[in-house]
Amino acid sequence: MEPLGSTLTATYAHPKPTPTNFLPAVSTLASSYRDRFPHNNVTHSLSLPWRPSTYYKVASNSPTLGPYCTRSQKVCDNTMLPFVSNRTTLFTRYTPDDWYRSNLTNYLESDTSRHNSERLRVDTSRLIQDKYQHTRKTQADSTQNLGERVNDIGFWKSEITHELDAMIGETNALTDVKKKLERALMETEAPLQVARECLFHREKRMGIDLVHDDVEIQLLTEVDIILCCEERMKLHLDKAIAQLAANRASQHELEKDLSDKQAAYRIDDKCHHLRNTSDGVSYFRGVERVDATVSVPESWAKFTDDNVLHSQSTRAASSKLRDDIHNLLVVTANEMWNQFNKVNLSFTSRIAETADAKNKIQIHLAKTLQEIFQTEMTIESIKKAIKDKSAFLKVAQTRLDERTRRPNIELCRDMAQLRLVNEVYEVDDTIQTLQQRLKEAEDTLQSLVHTKATLEHDLAVKANSLYIDQEKCMSMRKTFPNTLRLVGFC
Repeated sequence: MEPLGSTLTATYAHPKPTPTNFLPAVSTLASSYRDRFPHNNVTHSLSLPWRPSTYYKVASNSPTLGPYCTRSQKVCDNTMLPFVSNRTTLFTRYTPDDWYRSNLTNYLESDTSRHNSERLRVDTSRLIQDKYQHTRKTQADSTQNLGERVNDIGFWKSEITHELDAMIGETNALTDVKKKLERALMETEAPLQVARECLFHREKRMGIDLVHDDVEIQLLTEVDIILCCEERMKLHLDKAIAQLAANRASQHELEKDLSDKQAAYRIDDKCHHLRNTSDGVSYFRGVERVDATVSVPESWAKFTDDNVLHSQSTRAASSKLRDDIHNLLVVTANEMWNQFNKVNLSFTSRIAETADAKNKIQIHLAKTLQEIFQTEMTIESIKKAIKDKSAFLKVAQTRLDERTRRPNIELCRDMAQLRLVNEVYEVDDTIQTLQQRLKEAEDTLQSLVHTKATLEHDLAVKANSLYIDQEKCMSMRKTFPNTLRLVGFC
């Protein structure tokens, strides 16, 4: 029979003899643990260190407990064990209850540990999944916010681009109008010089012809009108220069804002398209603690909106100034041209009067015929003037006809429409006046034929006056600029 249990090695200095009755009866011992702790088949891993097979040899057959005395006698008869070994075997440290209790405790601790581990694993897996979903949602929210930000920047960028294009176009248009105004201002110097020279030449008239006649009144009026037109042109030129400076300042602000928007658009669009697998992503420790922002969405949008509104107001002022300059050029050109025509008509009338007086003075038929010839030339000049006015009438009426084809709401009764209508009436009135003057000249010619003999003594004075008005003054006034040059187109 093989020994069961743990064989411990112990040494004693003086071992005592074993008492004959130190254990209870085997039947009592068997009932103390077999009935109390039923055997449970517990499967254990062969790798566990606490399995008895790791250290001891397992009995092939389950032992049966017989009477202790019988077994003791058999042991004594077969093999007499050493004294110390017998004592060690008989005097064990734990009871079978302790042994089963220890096993059950280990089983419970194992179950508890495995349950806690399994619960930890499940909780950890759930935590990992929850955090992963939360992180993905957070990244998706950030991506969506970046996309909305990119859309906002794109919207304001398009607004700034549209306004910038409009501002550049307005600035170029105002620059062109400014150049026209400068050319028109330069063109006024020649008519002013001509009018002053005419006044200077007419001071050389002699005798009774040195009168403050209508020609002189109209020449003085022409000088005042040209000076007034120059003054208004210079004033609008200064306004145009200041307005161009304001336009360029607004354009600079728009370009600066657009450049910032483009840079921010590129950066945010790059951030919007960044993914976990994108190149260039890296750690930047502490970047979330750096707050370099200088605005909030409200102030950011208000800044760009203020720039756009300021540019629009500046552009509106520039457009109004352009319209004012256009109207000024048209008005001043018409004023100077009308006054020029009045002066020419006055000269023509005065020349006709002088020629009539000279014809009256002339006794001889040759001088009378000469004066008639001059009067006929005057009539031809009036007819030519009437013919010339027809071109202006055609242009004005053509403009009015073309403007009737404007669509829908564009059929506006604006200043240009009113001015064109007035121009048609003025040109038509001028033609009627010239026709009336033509009739008067023809009548004067007949009068010269009948009165050529009465003014012979004043022939020299009239000849001098006629020479001044007709040769010196009218020859210079043929170089007066046309309407296109007065409005700055040439």
